[in-house]
Amino acid sequence: MAPAATPAGAQRLALDVARSRCGFEIRTRFGQKIEGFFPRFDGEVLKLADGRHQVRLRMDARQVEIPGKPRYTAWMRGEEFFDVERFPLVEFDSEPYDPGMTVRGGDIVGRLSIRGISHTETLTVMPAECPRAGYDCDVISRGTVLRGRYGMDSWQVALGDRVTFILRARLQEAPGP
Repeated sequence: MAPAATPAGAQRLALDVARSRCGFEIRTRFGQKIEGFFPRFDGEVLKLADGRHQVRLRMDARQVEIPGKPRYTAWMRGEEFFDVERFPLVEFDSEPYDPGMTVRGGDIVGRLSIRGISHTETLTVMPAECPRAGYDCDVISRGTVLRGRYGMDSWQVALGDRVTFILRARLQEAPGP
């Protein structure tokens, strides 16, 4: 899951994958919430030369897991949902945004790719719980997508169409002098 090339003049800040968490929720038509997560993912925040930031996330769908539910996990990895044999990655690349967004909260727009299909989607960043968001506390963001837009329209009788992705992100501290 190698990162894309870094634009000229940009500084790359890597996600601390040991302290970050990337997951999702989907509801059944009976009101049950199914929670899953991506145990293997990577990402970065680019500090662009003009002062704005940009985030890139890569989630390994081959490792997606629904804890304690091996049948649901197999189904999520299968052809009817993520189809991990053909499309092993879920990717999100944001448009540039004001870095103050990670403290005050707000929307970050970007391109989400699932199953080889890309659409513009919005992640909503929650207001930070500390001044150094991403280092001393999580940057928490949520984005809800319609799975049918990405070719995941099986099981409509049992599952709702909305999938909410949830990212709790921490950045790696820069090495000292």
